[in-house]
Amino acid sequence: MNAAPYRRQGAVWLVDLLVQPRAARTELAGLHDGRLKLRLTAPPVDGAANAALVQFLAECLDLPRSALSVASGSTGRRKTVSIRAGCELAPRLAGLLGASS
Repeated sequence: MNAAPYRRQGAVWLVDLLVQPRAARTELAGLHDGRLKLRLTAPPVDGAANAALVQFLAECLDLPRSALSVASGSTGRRKTVSIRAGCELAPRLAGLLGASS
């Protein structure tokens, strides 16, 4: 059984992502190498893809953008996003996995 691409660490949730910038559309694209794959239309220039990533995930999870930040991988395709939220986020994250299948 594969581990989920998200975990709780203290007061935050960490979500491991594989991001494909300059895609035809912004969407969840399943799991890839233990990470949630996201396709973004934004280019990886001047932080545009990171901003689009935070915006898209905030909308999917019904959270304010200020609750999300790129914790690692800001210049690469493999990223970890930090989300400040309580235990109620677990079913929403599980829902992302279901929506991406």
